[in-house]
Amino acid sequence: MADEKSGMAKGLLVGFLVGGVVGAIAALLYAPKSGKELRSDIKKKATDIAEGASGYLKTTKSKAQDFVNQGKTRSDQLISDAKEKAEHIMGDADKVLSEIRERAGNESGKIKAAFRAGVEAYKGEKGRDA
Repeated sequence: MADEKSGMAKGLLVGFLVGGVVGAIAALLYAPKSGKELRSDIKKKATDIAEGASGYLKTTKSKAQDFVNQGKTRSDQLISDAKEKAEHIMGDADKVLSEIRERAGNESGKIKAAFRAGVEAYKGEKGRDA
């Protein structure tokens, strides 16, 4: 989208310059002046238009650079925010995993104790039968 706007701005600038030059030349050619005066006027008008275009181009470049800098600043901020959120999520995930491991460890101990009790009960029953 930025390329499209840039292309439109360039097209507008070129159209403005061409129209200005053509209009200035046409006005000078229809003016009742000598050839020397006419050439001098054409050169002066061309210089004026070139200076105006140069100023417009400098302004456009400055605005484009400002726009690019704002985009970079905004993207850096978005990246920073995303990293911060990702770190927060990872911290929460670590907490959840730690809790799960702790619970699993507690449950594992209970299961082992129950299994041992079952084995002991089996051995006790088997010893009585024998």
